[in-house]
Amino acid sequence: MSLPSSRTYAGVLGIVRALTGAMWLIHAIPKFRDGASFLPPNGIFAQYLQHGIASTTGPYHDFMVGVVVPNASLFAEMVRVGELLVGISLLLGIFTRLGAFFGVILPLNYMAARGALGTVSGWGTVDAALALLSVLNLVLPTGRIAGIDGLRRRAVRRPTVVAEVVPERPMNGPTAPP
Repeated sequence: MSLPSSRTYAGVLGIVRALTGAMWLIHAIPKFRDGASFLPPNGIFAQYLQHGIASTTGPYHDFMVGVVVPNASLFAEMVRVGELLVGISLLLGIFTRLGAFFGVILPLNYMAARGALGTVSGWGTVDAALALLSVLNLVLPTGRIAGIDGLRRRAVRRPTVVAEVVPERPMNGPTAPP
């Protein structure tokens, strides 16, 4: 039994990257189509903040109360634009590692706001799955496979190193001391 070729693994990685990007876009696009139902003061983001304040403690709670709540409109825009950019980045394979980095940060932040980082059930959510898939895209070269990052990579050709053999005259006799 032989292992699949590297081309097969590359194809699977390209599919994982594109599907992860599609999942991010599925989350982002409705936030743009019906912005009023997401954006503060009457959208779901305000309810999300209230729930987050009630379920967090410590420094993250202080951050939410002191920074996020007074700037709720800005943070709501950052969430929806961030999700859209992560989705586009991963779907097209452009700036894949940067998109994947923010694809890890966003869901971990969502989980922290729900108080779910320290619970086993919190790691069984869509946010945790998106974080894990984004980690795969962060550490593996998924953007080089059927993505724009791969085209850019091929355009920059490095010179080929050619080994050079220098002829030397043969040694006479033994080479080790007696």
